[in-house]
Amino acid sequence: MKKYLAILLMTAVILMTVSPAWAVSEGGVLFLMISPGARAAGMGEAFVAMSDDATASFWNPAGLAYTKGNEVTIMHANWLPQLVSDMYYDFVGGRMYMESLGGSLGGNITFLNLGENVWTSEGGDELGRFNSYEMAVTLSYGTLVGKNTGLGVSMRFIRSMLAPDWVKVGAQKGNGTGTAFAVDLGVLQRIPYIKGLTFGANLSNMGPKITYINKSQADPLPTNLKMGFSYKLIDDEFNKLLFTIDTNKQLIRKLWQGASGTDVEGKKISHEKYIELQDEDIEKYGEDDKTNWESQKYESISDPFYKAIFTSWGDGSFREQLKEMDSSVGVEYIYNNMIAMRAGYYYDEDGQVKYPSFGAGLRYNMFQFDFAYIAAEEGHPLSDTMRFSLTAAF
Repeated sequence: MKKYLAILLMTAVILMTVSPAWAVSEGGVLFLMISPGARAAGMGEAFVAMSDDATASFWNPAGLAYTKGNEVTIMHANWLPQLVSDMYYDFVGGRMYMESLGGSLGGNITFLNLGENVWTSEGGDELGRFNSYEMAVTLSYGTLVGKNTGLGVSMRFIRSMLAPDWVKVGAQKGNGTGTAFAVDLGVLQRIPYIKGLTFGANLSNMGPKITYINKSQADPLPTNLKMGFSYKLIDDEFNKLLFTIDTNKQLIRKLWQGASGTDVEGKKISHEKYIELQDEDIEKYGEDDKTNWESQKYESISDPFYKAIFTSWGDGSFREQLKEMDSSVGVEYIYNNMIAMRAGYYYDEDGQVKYPSFGAGLRYNMFQFDFAYIAAEEGHPLSDTMRFSLTAAF
């Protein structure tokens, strides 16, 4: 009976969160949302209630509270291979149990190479070339505060180098490099009355906006609340079967405010209303001439993260808020602690990101090799994306 109850609980979460709409991210430095680890990728990126390996500092630092020993993992992936050939994503993460601290330390370095860019004049002449990249360094700590409750925290330094300071945009010359700091808070709760059932949540990327040219154009970080359940359907000496689901809610509240000197000065409208206004402008005036566009009178503003955590839930009805969440589901089978097979599904309607994923893993001695493949439809930017990761435990 307990097993069926756990399955019903997780199925209910899926039904609540899988819906025909998802809010496309309105934050900056979106590389922070790229998930590391081929293991999690093979399970549809449903991992917040597991977080039991060296990628825990990304998924949920509270997962470090339950880990023993030391582990290091590395991952490489060619990113968006259907669009460009020179973008790639690298991840290095680790965890280390510290008895003197009563828990485990974790950390990671993520790097997204955005490839080579060409700066040209209005006439099309080449003025220079430069490479763009984004990176983050994270330090995490997780500890038990009870037999079944783990808490974790992460601190993150972020650097985004989109363009060097010698690149001009029109008459404006600014620094195309931004830096920021962020904090994550996580919890991992083992449900005491249902053996094998775990709940996890991670509130990530809380921090000041990232600025490139001036503060008025600063972008909010992609603050995100990830919640999920995992359940061990089978857990014996030779066979392990685990089912997991996640749901995400981006905690960003973006508004548009009438610019100074216009007839709508100081007036605020929602992001959804601004999109409607743009569509009306395109239908009335066309896409080329924006001189008379009503939407051009508005400037983008957003709440600071400590307000957006609350105000982002207030735009629209509760039903509309549920529609802004994406969901993922995954399953993992492990035989003899050596061979693993995985499958998952990721669902994001509004962002048109819906795909199944598959993965496999092989453990030999202290090493584990994992592979994941995204089976998105032909022509999708994520189609044929493959991720490889190598983990060493010691």
